[in-house]
Amino acid sequence: MKKILITFLALGVLASCEFDKGFEEMNVNPNSAAQVGVATKITKLQTDISGSRYENWRNSLIYSSTIVQHHAENNWWAGDTYNRNDDWSFAQWNQAYGGMVKGVQDIIAQLESEGDSGTHMGMARIMRVFIFHRVTDLYGDCPYSEAGQGYISGILTPKYDSQQDIYMDMLKELEEAVAQISGDGALGGADVMFGGSAAHWKAFGNSMMLRLAMRLTAADAATAQAWAVKAIGAGTMTSNDHIASVKHGDGSSGRKNGHGEVFDVDQGSRISTSFMSRMNGDPRKTRLFMRAGDKNQDAANLIGMKNGLKNDPYTDLDGNAIPAAGDTTVYAMAATELQSITAPMVFQTYAEVEFLKAEAAIRGWISTSDKDHYEAGVTAAMKMLEGIYGTAPIADADIAAFLAGDGAYKAGGSVAERWEQVMDQYFIATYLNEYEAYANWRRSGFPNITATRHPGSYTNGQFMVRMIYPTAESGSNAANYAAAVANQGADSYTTPVWWDK
Repeated sequence: MKKILITFLALGVLASCEFDKGFEEMNVNPNSAAQVGVATKITKLQTDISGSRYENWRNSLIYSSTIVQHHAENNWWAGDTYNRNDDWSFAQWNQAYGGMVKGVQDIIAQLESEGDSGTHMGMARIMRVFIFHRVTDLYGDCPYSEAGQGYISGILTPKYDSQQDIYMDMLKELEEAVAQISGDGALGGADVMFGGSAAHWKAFGNSMMLRLAMRLTAADAATAQAWAVKAIGAGTMTSNDHIASVKHGDGSSGRKNGHGEVFDVDQGSRISTSFMSRMNGDPRKTRLFMRAGDKNQDAANLIGMKNGLKNDPYTDLDGNAIPAAGDTTVYAMAATELQSITAPMVFQTYAEVEFLKAEAAIRGWISTSDKDHYEAGVTAAMKMLEGIYGTAPIADADIAAFLAGDGAYKAGGSVAERWEQVMDQYFIATYLNEYEAYANWRRSGFPNITATRHPGSYTNGQFMVRMIYPTAESGSNAANYAAAVANQGADSYTTPVWWDK
């Protein structure tokens, strides 16, 4: 308005009403951009959720992947020996609340204003759940019901909801969101996950419901069972065609894959011995891994690096002599195809769903065969590598040989043995889906891995089981931050979240 008034003064001799013609649209809030279409906003939101190099380097790889021991890194990746780095710990929080949460709330508000309560709203609600489940799984209690409401409702210091309340609401949201999805959306290629396919979104929403339900097995088994059975009955993913992922470009046509961007500038990580030890006889070994700089290696030449190694030898907290890492080029790393900047970023796979169904069957919650689900999960996990990353295909005969040999299901084993076997395969299948691998390990206790015990560890050699809140929260949102700490426990890397019992 100030600019308009200045124009009036400068041209004050103009008195005709004709002066106002064409200027009506200028009489708007100068701080508010013209409304952008929902399709454009959804594309941006999906690529934001996939993530940039920033949070994928820090929270996904530096912390999650080394804590869960997919990777080992002997220099500065803080998760390997449990060191504190605030910027890295805060990364997913900052990205989520700085953009994703605001973005999805804006989309939902726009859909409401446009009277769109169908497929597009269901998609938006599923994406909202996905954003918040990552945040709460990493940090625990967090702003949820009042988050992203600054512009819409004027809430600038949102309360922290308890993780239990967040989970109950997310499950409800998924059920309602799936029910809203009817015909295919009108987004087409703007939906870089599923191209607007109603069937794919429904399968994803129900599969997410299953994931979240199984997260509650230790905290509230009855609720976990009820929602898991409901999700499976409603219809989860049934093939690798249903995999939830965001497609990426090379930067000239779409945002790059965040993990690929990390690998472009950092070649220091290696495959952990904890991961490699679970790959005996597995035909994925030569697809997932390579020796540093040499893709053409036999499986026998691919070895993992022990977590906790450093450039210099040291004595650990238990008095053990730990040798220097030495020449790390002898150890395996992610294969070239998995390092690609154009690879899809995976959110959830059909293989994961089959392994969760196997667990549900082991628990007696569903009547189908845990062995069948296990074998379907392994098969899907092997087949998906070609589709996601463009690796060499794995022949059906090789899959069958694995399932009859090193990967044979322990159908006559105890509940604990079968559950561990299924969860170990879940761990393999979630490589480079590190947020999920980290969360499921804390929930299930599998894979059974040992903490590193470096004397410089910030946690005194204990596993990090959550990320800490940004320090700004204790200042700018002090009362709500204090309430969250009082409810959850100390704002510490060793304070478990609610479902981690």
